[in-house]
Amino acid sequence: MEELARVYSEALFGAAKKQGKLDLIREQLSAFADALEANRELNLFFFSPYFSSRDKKDGIGKVLVGADEIFINFLKVLIDNHRMPVIFRIRRQFESLWKEEHRLISVDVTSAIELDENIARQIQERVESQTGRTVQLSRHVDEDIIGGLIVRVSNMILDASIRNQLERLRRQVARA
Repeated sequence: MEELARVYSEALFGAAKKQGKLDLIREQLSAFADALEANRELNLFFFSPYFSSRDKKDGIGKVLVGADEIFINFLKVLIDNHRMPVIFRIRRQFESLWKEEHRLISVDVTSAIELDENIARQIQERVESQTGRTVQLSRHVDEDIIGGLIVRVSNMILDASIRNQLERLRRQVARA
């Protein structure tokens, strides 16, 4: 399924990029996937084998009034090939391609208290200067870490929390 999603997302991404519509197609894909997740009847209609491809393509025309032709045609191909259930994986793959194209990197910072704006900006600037990428910073508060920070950049985690330091100290004492 992942390979299938990759092939479809790359095809959609390539067509959107060629037409200069990456952001528009990304928005429409996200809105459509969100609608499918939020509306059980819509989900059932597009995923059910009880409705014909013709009915589903007609439904696309009714649901997506004003949507870009690239996106509508893409959905019709999914319908014709009975691949509509892969739409959520396609969305994730498309989002990854979009982030790579825009050189975006997600950074998640967890702290025991609400992070000061200046500190958040410093973290963002530091990661941007070290990676050469634009940072999408998200912040979370978790009182259980006691103090310090946990910074996640892609698959790298820097755990400078007090909780982690106490756990390391506990293991050292246990070994002694």
